[in-house]
Amino acid sequence: MQAPIVTGLMAYGMSGRIFHAPFISTNPGFKLKGIVERTHKKAAQIYPEIKSYSSIDELLADGEIELVVVNTPSNLHFEHAMLALKAGKHVLLEKPAAATSAEVKELFDTARKLKKHLMVYQNRRFDSGFLSTKEVIESGRLGNLIEVIFRMDRYKSAIGIKSFKETKGVPAGGLVYDLGAHLVDNTIALFGKPLSFTKTTGIYREGSEVPDYFHYHLIYPNQLNVYLTSGLQIAGDTPGFWVNGTLGSFIKNRSDVQEAQLDKGMMPTDPDYGIEPAGSEGQLTTVGIDNQKITELISSVKGDYRQIFDAVYHTTRNNALYPITEEHIAWQLELLEA
Repeated sequence: MQAPIVTGLMAYGMSGRIFHAPFISTNPGFKLKGIVERTHKKAAQIYPEIKSYSSIDELLADGEIELVVVNTPSNLHFEHAMLALKAGKHVLLEKPAAATSAEVKELFDTARKLKKHLMVYQNRRFDSGFLSTKEVIESGRLGNLIEVIFRMDRYKSAIGIKSFKETKGVPAGGLVYDLGAHLVDNTIALFGKPLSFTKTTGIYREGSEVPDYFHYHLIYPNQLNVYLTSGLQIAGDTPGFWVNGTLGSFIKNRSDVQEAQLDKGMMPTDPDYGIEPAGSEGQLTTVGIDNQKITELISSVKGDYRQIFDAVYHTTRNNALYPITEEHIAWQLELLEA
């Protein structure tokens, strides 16, 4: 293996603590050198060898840093990614990549001009539920697909404390840019760009300034309908994945365990990491001879966010094609900003 990629994080909030630092620190392809911590210096409690930067400027001025993870608030993604690129760093950029498709184009154009890699972090491609659903679809056991339904629901009546997500007029705020970026990316990963789509949003929480509900209907070739829905006032346990085809149906709850495991301090090198407990299986119903229905449980594919960082390594060191492509992100932003 070539020399590890010296890496720095722009923040150590939930994203840095759960989704980035554990993976960079345990992957031999990376060296976690430092993290920006403006006020509370907490990272060294877990990573005693790291440097704590007091500002983004201090991080970007470090000549040893090759890769910067831009995991600041979503309204600052465009600005901070541009700063990192112009400082001569490769960038791993949290979703949403920007507020508009025009900003995304400018970021990728800048990266090309400066001969740097810009990679967007879309971890939900590596959730157990999505991987299990993808495997069933690609097996052909459902026949020609009729409809695909993806949901990510929450029940949170209170307005969140992260003002950049909850304030009207702040770029890349609201539920569409938050959870919508995941659902749209899942769909694009499977089916590419839709032929057409409609989008509906609503505000249901008292005092909310931004949409807290959305629904997309995407039309694909061969009469495939894809429905993406998310709401912050959904109390029921709705399936995360539901696919209907001419030969059968597959349904699975959104029960990926990685975030909860990481939040409790489990490292991705733990043998139990990413393995869903018994009872989390998907249900596949197919139609046999004489229209007899056959139902079976499908064990969950192991979720594994480590694959993102393996891809980042190979892209940065070997110029391999990063799986979340510029085209995918451009299509995603067209849907989010509509």
